[in-house]
Amino acid sequence: MASVTGRALTGRPPLRFSTQTLLLQLAVVALVVLLTSAVHAWLTYDRLGREAENQALTLARTVASDPDVRAQVQQISALPGTPPAAELLAGPLMAAAEGARTRTGALFVVITDETGLRLAHPDAERLGERVSTDPSEALAGREVTTRNTGTLGPSAGAKVPVFAPDSGTVVGEVSVGYSTETIGQSLARDVVPIVLTAAGALLVGLLASFLLRRRLQRLTLGLEPEEISTLVHDQVAVLQGVDDGVIGVAADGRISVFNAAAQRLLDQPDLTGTPWAGAPVPEALHALTRADAAEGDAVELVAGGRVLVASARKALHGREDLGWVVMLRDRTELQQLTRQLDAVGTMSTALRAQRHEFANQLHTIAGFMSIGQHQQARDYLARLAATGPLKFPVDQAELLQDPYLQAFLGAKGVEADERGVILRLGPETLVRGQVTEPQEVTTVLGNLIDNAVNAAVAGSAPERWVEVEVLDAPGTGTDGGTLHIVVGDSGDGLPASGPDGTGPDGVGPEAAEAVFTEGFTTSERPARAGAGHGLGLALARQLARRRGGDVRVLDPGSPGGPGAVFMATLPGTTAPTEKKPSERDNDA
Repeated sequence: MASVTGRALTGRPPLRFSTQTLLLQLAVVALVVLLTSAVHAWLTYDRLGREAENQALTLARTVASDPDVRAQVQQISALPGTPPAAELLAGPLMAAAEGARTRTGALFVVITDETGLRLAHPDAERLGERVSTDPSEALAGREVTTRNTGTLGPSAGAKVPVFAPDSGTVVGEVSVGYSTETIGQSLARDVVPIVLTAAGALLVGLLASFLLRRRLQRLTLGLEPEEISTLVHDQVAVLQGVDDGVIGVAADGRISVFNAAAQRLLDQPDLTGTPWAGAPVPEALHALTRADAAEGDAVELVAGGRVLVASARKALHGREDLGWVVMLRDRTELQQLTRQLDAVGTMSTALRAQRHEFANQLHTIAGFMSIGQHQQARDYLARLAATGPLKFPVDQAELLQDPYLQAFLGAKGVEADERGVILRLGPETLVRGQVTEPQEVTTVLGNLIDNAVNAAVAGSAPERWVEVEVLDAPGTGTDGGTLHIVVGDSGDGLPASGPDGTGPDGVGPEAAEAVFTEGFTTSERPARAGAGHGLGLALARQLARRRGGDVRVLDPGSPGGPGAVFMATLPGTTAPTEKKPSERDNDA
């Protein structure tokens, strides 16, 4: 608002911040140079003045200690009056004073009697007159240095008492002065290097200010402080307000941005300021920012128990390379939702089929009633009551007390049946508790069942089946129970680790671990877009290990069947089922 108002009042845009900074720096440099030069000139002037005072004091002492001068001053001071000016002009004191002045270049050499009357003076008309400056200090026997203005102009000088030759009585004084104009001329000669030094310092200051301005513009990319402040607020609002992870990698290879979403998705602390090459992130992210990487390509990876889609783009400002921007999007919930929708679709298909079966049964009963075969109708209803009107797709589902597991395995049973695979529960299955983490359980269990069904379909065994055993173990204290899942199939087992595999049937431990690598798949079915093939087992293992459990291969299987057997352990995913009031009463 201030900048708009200033523009409206002055009729021209306000100065840029870099220009204001430059002008301020120039003013400060000029002020410092001027003050320094003035102080240096004053110190030089004061030094020259002190030198003139010392020189005048030395000359005054020399004149005052001359025996002839002392005798002549004593003699004149003893007279009742002062001799005439003409006599003083031709006397020895005048000759001695003028000789000393001429030899040393002093402005004046003045000799007075004990009353301050001039006995020698450069101006003959001033002889016999009282001196213009106070001689009392010198006449009292003390030497003094002075800077004052007399009849001959401003001067720096000294006053020295003249003592009688035969006693310590003050009979007069000698005043010597050097013109301050001579000091000014000396200063004028000395000020030349001062001016040159000041000009050089000012020039260096100007150059440094221009260089600093250019660097400031380069560092701020030519932006004004208000624009930088706005950008910072916008950056914080955008980076912290989006659900997508954002990682900024500067041109020097260091992480410049690592927002909260990236920390959450990668399960890492804030890595801002650390080298990108050594950052503890999946290798797939490092590969996206290599020089030979294709810009804009998206890859799927598993990190922090999540399925992520990552992409990277080069950041440019004009022609300046600012580094890379890596974007992370969470597809875990989308995959879970897709899996749930598939299960719902499968169950709806099964329910439609069962609805037709139930309608046929009603038509049969109606036919018996219409032809009067009441007994046969009753027998038919008895058989239906004994077997149930609807057939659940998974045998022995009553071993699972949790309705979520029943529905999920039922949907998987219908889907497997459509592909010619029988899904059955193993004899060791027993779940007495209730699932408390259905999303993680169905993610792990669903991936294992899907892989087993694919393996059974691709296997060479004439009978295709998948067997699932689920067993829950109660937890201790406040910890939830542990769910143990074992899934086997009729497929041909895991592929061999090499032509000379070291494990049973040519399958080595390398192959058993390779199935948990991101991107590993043995499916020959065409992959759907975004289906996430090759990520299921890796995601299932990360989810289990994050809870303190694991997913591993119990048996790699063998060609011709039976196939591989996987086991998953999921701690803290079940809780005891609360009994109904009637059941609690019976227990009591």
